[in-house]
Amino acid sequence: MVFVVAATVSCTDLDERFYDQITGDNFPTTDEEFAATLGGAYTPMHQTMGHNNFFSMQEVSSDEAMIPQRGGDWFDGGQWIRVHTHDYNSREEVINNVWTMSFSGINACNRLIAVFEPLEGTEQIVAELKVVRAFYYWWLMDAYGNVPIVTALGEPDPNGQSNRSAVYNFVSSELTANVPLLTQDATYGRINYWAGRALQAKVELNSGVYLGTGDPTSAAMQNVISYTQEIIDDGGFSLDGDYSAVFNATNDANGEHIFAIPYDEVFITGFNLNQMTLHYGSQNTYNLAEQPWNGYCSLQEFYNSYDDDDERKANNFVVGPQFFADGTTPIDDPSAESNDPDGAQLNFTPEINEHFPNALRQAGARIGKYEIEMGAQPDKNNDFPIFRLGDIILMQAEAEFREGNNATAVTLVDQIRVRAGLDPLGGALTADELLAERGREMFAEAYRRQDLIRFGKYNAGWEFNPADPSDHVNIFPIPDAQLNADPALSQNPGYN
Repeated sequence: MVFVVAATVSCTDLDERFYDQITGDNFPTTDEEFAATLGGAYTPMHQTMGHNNFFSMQEVSSDEAMIPQRGGDWFDGGQWIRVHTHDYNSREEVINNVWTMSFSGINACNRLIAVFEPLEGTEQIVAELKVVRAFYYWWLMDAYGNVPIVTALGEPDPNGQSNRSAVYNFVSSELTANVPLLTQDATYGRINYWAGRALQAKVELNSGVYLGTGDPTSAAMQNVISYTQEIIDDGGFSLDGDYSAVFNATNDANGEHIFAIPYDEVFITGFNLNQMTLHYGSQNTYNLAEQPWNGYCSLQEFYNSYDDDDERKANNFVVGPQFFADGTTPIDDPSAESNDPDGAQLNFTPEINEHFPNALRQAGARIGKYEIEMGAQPDKNNDFPIFRLGDIILMQAEAEFREGNNATAVTLVDQIRVRAGLDPLGGALTADELLAERGREMFAEAYRRQDLIRFGKYNAGWEFNPADPSDHVNIFPIPDAQLNADPALSQNPGYN
C-alpha cells in the first residue's frame, strides 16, 4: 500500500476538519483519506528546504556551504556571517524559524494523537504519529539540546524544560515502543517501519553527543549495526547505480529513498534551492521562470575535497563559465566587479575572494546536486531525501569502524566509492577519511553540521571560520522569541 502526503493546502483543510470530527462514520478508509488526515503532522516539514529554515541553519554553519555578503546583497543584518562563523545569537531569525517549525509539527502530532488514541483499531496510526513526533524532537535535541517535552495538548513539560539527556531518553523510548508497530509497506512521504529504523540508527549514532559522553557506547554502535543491517537486508531498497538519479526532478520513485519530503512546483512548494544558489544571470542558462538570488555557494576547500574523477563532483556543483540555454552563447554579468579576474562573463569559480563585505558576485561553486530543470519554477519538483540507503551504508560503516571492524567498514565505504566511479580504498580506513567520504556523499543533505560535531571537528575552524573558543556553539541558543513567550525556558550556556 502506497501513501503520499497530500498537498499543503489540502492537508491543512482536511486536517482541521478531521481533528474534532472523526467518528466511526467518517473514519478514513482510503489511501487518500489517511494521507489527508495525517497530513498536518508532516506539513511543517515542507519548510525544511526553503531559505532561512532547517537546511539553511544546518548547511551554512558547516564547512560545506556559506552565504557570502556580495556588496549590498545578502548582508541580512549579518545573520549569515554569524551563522557561518559560529557567532550566532538568540535573536537570529533562522534559529527561531527552525524551533517554530519543529514545535508546529509536534503540536499537530499531539492534536491528532488526542483524536485517534481513544478510538479502536488505531494503534498503528497513533504509533506513526508518535514516531513523527519523536522525529521532530530529534531535530530539536540535535539543534538546541534542552527543550520542553510536550506530549499532550495544554500540558506543558512538568520540568519546564528538559535537558538534552532527558530528551534523548524520551525519543529513544518512544521509538522503541512504536517503531515495531509501524507498517513495513511503502508509505512514500510518511514514516513507516523502515524510516523508523533509520531514525533509531541516527539517534543511536549520535547518542554520545546527546548524552554528553563523547564517543557513543559499544551497545549503541551494535544497535546502529542491527538497525542498518535490517534495512539493507529486508527493506527492499537498492543503491541506485546512478548517483544523480537519487536527486533528479523525478526522484519520487527512486529505490534508494527510505523517507523523503515530497515537493512539487505547484502543489507542495518550498524547495527553493535554485533561487537560493544560482546567479541572477543563470535564469538564461535554464530558462527559469524567475531570476535567482545569487546567494548560497560551497567552499573551495570542500569542493577540492573531491577527486576530479569523482562523479559526485560534477553532479553536486555548478562551476565554470556559464552560457545561455543554447550552450554556446556566453552570459555576461553587467554588474561584475572591476576587480573580478574573470571579467564580465559569468564564471562560477570555487575560489571565494572574501566572506564579506565584498565577495565577488560570481565567486563560489554553486549547489547543483538537485537537478535544475529547464524552465523551472522558483519551487523545485525534486523530493528531498531525509533517509536513504547510501547514508545507511555509511552509517553502518561508521559503527563498524568505531567497533574496530576496519575491514568491514572499508567494504561498506567501497560500495559508495565504486558507485561514484572511484577506486576502492584498498587499505585501512581513518576517522578523517570516513568523515570526508560522508561529506562527499551527503553534501547538501543537511547532515554536515551533525557529522562534524560527532567527529569532533565542528570547533576546529575552516575557511572563513576561525576555530571556536568554546564548544557551547555545538548547540544553538534558545530563541529570544521563545524565551519571551515562555518564562519557564532558560537560555543555553554560553549565550546571553
